[in-house]
Amino acid sequence: MRLALFDIDGTLLNSGGLGRASMQRALGMVFGSPGNPAYRYDGKTDKQIVRDVMRLEGHSDEHIDSRMEKLIELYLEGLRTGAKSGKFNVRPLEGVPELLDALDAREDVVLGLLTGNVEPGARTKLTAAGINPDRFRVNAFGSDHEHRPELPAIAQRRASETLGLDIAADRLIVIGDTPADIECGRALGAKAIGVASGHYTVEQLEAHNPYAVFPSLKNTQQVLETILNA
Repeated sequence: MRLALFDIDGTLLNSGGLGRASMQRALGMVFGSPGNPAYRYDGKTDKQIVRDVMRLEGHSDEHIDSRMEKLIELYLEGLRTGAKSGKFNVRPLEGVPELLDALDAREDVVLGLLTGNVEPGARTKLTAAGINPDRFRVNAFGSDHEHRPELPAIAQRRASETLGLDIAADRLIVIGDTPADIECGRALGAKAIGVASGHYTVEQLEAHNPYAVFPSLKNTQQVLETILNA
């Protein structure tokens, strides 16, 4: 049995700028500034983004923590409103529906999420892209831990607690579009597959020594075989 853990933004879908717009709106409302526009969101958890950006604005961790809950609440409100507005082209990335269907059809693979999104935000984005969040049976979200490297062990534990599956760490396959996705499970012994459908190239992802890298998830059979052989 393998647990295939997918990142969301840049891997399963493109949110058309919805996530960043919603976060910047919330940051402006709570802290008075949307933060440095050059800051990269990809590969980070939602709460890490808030902390990093507001530290750069001179706010203390104590001050950030005191406002984190309200900020996430406003961020989620922005996501829901933006998703309904039609202003953002939230869409699944190439090959994603076909790959998820192929994995779903197998009895030796469990579909899951490993994402920096807080859980309600993940559900909003997936639904907006036409991907049913409930098809992912074992998940670890940015709301579970602020630090991404903690998430693979959370997913492994949930597989045991919710499905009764004792999945060895080297049977966890993390699929994502950033170096953070590739690195997050390394200490645990998980394997990583990079996909250059976000802001990083195949060569940039290969520099982090993943199990495999693909330019996209378009080639369903090749990606499926790689997951099954990892």
